Amino acid sequence: MAENIMMTTGNGFEGYRIKDYLGIISGEAILGGNFIKGIAASVTNASEQDMAKVEKAKEDAVSKILKKAKKLGANAIIGVASAYTTLEGGSFGAIVTGTAVVIEELPKQNQFLTKDLVVMNYYARLVPRPVKVMLSEAPGGDVNMKVLFFNYNMDDILAIRANVEFTNLYDERLIVKDVDFVFRKGNVTQIEAEPVPAQISVNDVLLLKEARVIISKYATPRGIFACNDAPINVSMSARRLESLKAKRGIDAVEKYQTDGMIWTCNCGHVNEAGTDECVICGRKHDDIRITTTFNYEEMIDKMREKEYVMEIKDVLMDYIKVIDAKYRLQLLEIMESGLQYEKTRGNMKDTVIEKVEKVFEEEDR
Repeated sequence: MAENIMMTTGNGFEGYRIKDYLGIISGEAILGGNFIKGIAASVTNASEQDMAKVEKAKEDAVSKILKKAKKLGANAIIGVASAYTTLEGGSFGAIVTGTAVVIEELPKQNQFLTKDLVVMNYYARLVPRPVKVMLSEAPGGDVNMKVLFFNYNMDDILAIRANVEFTNLYDERLIVKDVDFVFRKGNVTQIEAEPVPAQISVNDVLLLKEARVIISKYATPRGIFACNDAPINVSMSARRLESLKAKRGIDAVEKYQTDGMIWTCNCGHVNEAGTDECVICGRKHDDIRITTTFNYEEMIDKMREKEYVMEIKDVLMDYIKVIDAKYRLQLLEIMESGLQYEKTRGNMKDTVIEKVEKVFEEEDR
C-alpha cells in the first residue's frame, strides 16, 4: 500500500541504503476560486476553514506522489519538498516533489551512542580554533571524546591542552580539566584529535546540549605556546550556529554584518570597510555580503521577546509586507497551526519560532 512508503526531506534514511533511484516525481492539488486571495498578495487573516483547505490540498498532493511512487515500484521517497503557488484566475495550488527510490535495511550492528556538539566559543587570534566536540560510547560503557580544530595557519600542531566545559539541559556545567589532545596529522586546515576518555557517563551524554573548549597551551615543533586570550562566546543558539556552519563553513561563528565603517566576517573578525578579504580567514567580502533587504533575524529576535503565538503573529504582520510573497502563506499557516495547538497543548512559542527560522534558513542554504 502507498501508506507503507517511507518519506523524508533528507537524502536518505538512517539504517537503510538506497538500492535504486527511480526518478523525480511530483503531485499537485489545485483549489479554484479566490478563497486565498489577499494572503499571498496582500495582508489579511486566514480563517480556520481556509487553513483546513490549504492543509487538505497539501495532503492531496502528497497522496498523489505516494501513488506515483508505488506505481514505479518504490518503497521510499527522498528529498520531499512542498510549495504553494497562486495560478491564473485566482486559483491556488499545492505542489509536492521528491525522488522515488528503492531502499533496503542495513544489517543490524552493535549500537553505540554518539553525539556531536558545536563549540560555543572561539578565539579572535590565529590559534587553533575548536569547532566541534565528538562523543562516542566505547565497548564497556565508557565514553571517549575527540575535538575537531580549525587550523588557519596550518601549523604543525602536535598537541593541545584544554578544559572542555559541557552544559546540560538543566543548564548545569560539567568540566573536564586539562585534557591533552594529540594529532596524527597536525599541519592541515582541519585537525581531528585522537580519542581520549571523556570522564563523563553515557547518561551525562544524553543530557548534554552545548560545549565550550578553553585552550591553555599548544605544542608545535617550534615550541610550546600559551593561549592567554579570553575565549569569545558565540552570540547565537547552538541550533542557529549549526545552521550558520552548514551555510558558511565549519569555522563560522558570527553572521555577517556591517555599519559602513567596518564589517564582521563569518569567522568573527572585524575588518575595516575597505578590506576586500578577511585578515583572519581570507573570506572575500563580496562573497559573504548580504544583499537581501529583509532582515528575518531581526524579526525573529522580536518574536523571542513575546510570550504567546498570538503576539508572535502580530510581529509577523508588522513585517509581512516586506516578506517575499512565496513565504507569506507558509508563515501564516505556521501561525494558525500554532494558535490551534496552543489552545490544547500549552505554550507553543518555541516550536513556532523554530519553524519560522527553518523557512528562511533552508532557503538560504
